[in-house]
Amino acid sequence: MTDLSPLLPAASTLIRLCADKGLTIATAESCTGGLIAGALTEVAGSSAVVDRGFVTYSNAAKTAMIAVPAALIDRVGAVSREVALAMVVGALAKSDADLAVAVTGIAGPGGGSPEKPVGLVHFAAMRRGGQAVHEAHVFEDRDRSGVRFATVERALAMLMALVGS
Repeated sequence: MTDLSPLLPAASTLIRLCADKGLTIATAESCTGGLIAGALTEVAGSSAVVDRGFVTYSNAAKTAMIAVPAALIDRVGAVSREVALAMVVGALAKSDADLAVAVTGIAGPGGGSPEKPVGLVHFAAMRRGGQAVHEAHVFEDRDRSGVRFATVERALAMLMALVGS
């Protein structure tokens, strides 16, 4: 199990800033299985900011819950720039949130390939009415919990950047 306490300073700051600006957040999570929403909701007062979280661990869930086209997943794979971007767009479309972040990756220890190694995570973040931002990171030399923790850290930072934009 992942100890969320090291994430609480960043999550607390994000919740406070969003509350001050009247902004709400949605998450669309695959490889983190809800840890981003978990870190946010660990903060008192988060109910004023967190609209909802979509745990779309399976491809079917991505399609059913946030309208990621199955044909897109079949064509490029779930762990891809295109799917991360579709996830964040879908999270905003299926929520009332102002900001959204989406993550899809390979936490390991298995499931990697030379093209998509263990530790690869695609991120997308978007402010309603704005342009989606994509990042890809390979969190090397980390166990499954380490990849997931690093993913949550980066996702919180991306949301923080959207608050300032």
